[in-house]
Amino acid sequence: MLSSLSADSRAISSSAEDAAFSERAPETRIVCQSTESFSQWLSELSGSLILTTYQAGKVMTLGWRRDQASVLMRQFTKPMGLAVGPGKLALATKDEITLLANAPLLASDVLPDQRGKYDALYLPRATYHTGDVNAHDVAFTDDGLWFVNSRFSCLSGLSKDFSFVPRWKPRFISDIVPEDRCHLNGLAVVDGQPKYVTALGETDTVGGWRQNKASGGVLIDVESGDVVLRGLSMPHSPRWHQGRLWLLNSGAGELLCFDPAKGSAGVVCTLPAYLRGLCLIGRFAVVGMCQIREKHIFGGLPVQQRHEKLLSGLAVIDLPTGKLVGTFEFTAGCTEIYDVQYLPGVRNVNVLNQADNAVRQAFTAPDFSYWLRPENVIYEQPGQ
Repeated sequence: MLSSLSADSRAISSSAEDAAFSERAPETRIVCQSTESFSQWLSELSGSLILTTYQAGKVMTLGWRRDQASVLMRQFTKPMGLAVGPGKLALATKDEITLLANAPLLASDVLPDQRGKYDALYLPRATYHTGDVNAHDVAFTDDGLWFVNSRFSCLSGLSKDFSFVPRWKPRFISDIVPEDRCHLNGLAVVDGQPKYVTALGETDTVGGWRQNKASGGVLIDVESGDVVLRGLSMPHSPRWHQGRLWLLNSGAGELLCFDPAKGSAGVVCTLPAYLRGLCLIGRFAVVGMCQIREKHIFGGLPVQQRHEKLLSGLAVIDLPTGKLVGTFEFTAGCTEIYDVQYLPGVRNVNVLNQADNAVRQAFTAPDFSYWLRPENVIYEQPGQ
């Protein structure tokens, strides 16, 4: 059975007070539904999910409160890659990468008339102006934050002085120029270091990956520079989990498990969607599902031939068996997912963007935090 949720672009299944915190945006009705098995799985999860959809311009948190799913959306400009660290997030958007930090002492009071509703509150703390480099995956490493710079076909670091600092490029890329030569997109970190990346082509010409997108995708070992897997269909979202590499063979709708020793990958499951966004939680995988809108980029892929209808949303997969546990589906207003991550230990998460007035009312320090709202401000008298 399915349970339905519906709301406007600013918040889903949440109160008007929640919506008041969000950046103003054109009203787009977003409708979603979940299977009972997904809701049951979510209710037993010791944390919450956070995902991005650049098509709808939203960062979405999905948790559990009392006896139902707690869903919240915030407006961002083309949100893409999302990284989770202890008490922090990194979010790639159209022209920027923003670092956000959790303010747990303020979370319960973000809504004065609904105290205790949230157990985490992520506030923007620093923004790096990268320009439109088409940033895809982002990841925290022992050397700071790395991000996939798709426009310049390289892995990059943040800088206070420059748009970005190139740190690595595929061996087959001859120059770091803004030509999207291979559509580098996914990044997996192993033992604190960038280890694997995905690209849609092994090409060194302007947009060269487009010509063979259905089967030209590759998986690359960053340390050695070797291409360790070929013949992929628009691969995305490589993730290291429990000593193995998992990735999405997106254009075929497949979740793969790669064995570095054998240099081969096995299919865990196939889903009726173009896949993008993957997080691993214990024995489960949460997979982002997308419909295909832009035929000039996504046309002619295997998943279109296998399935008459493609879904948009999330699928939970049991890794040992490859069986579908449940789905969370967007039925209107959202057709594509980019990233999905797991936030352990928090069940109801609030995220504020830079346009939210509450950001200017929240004050944090290492040993204390305060809400400085009009009702508790002490104003100085003239002459004092």
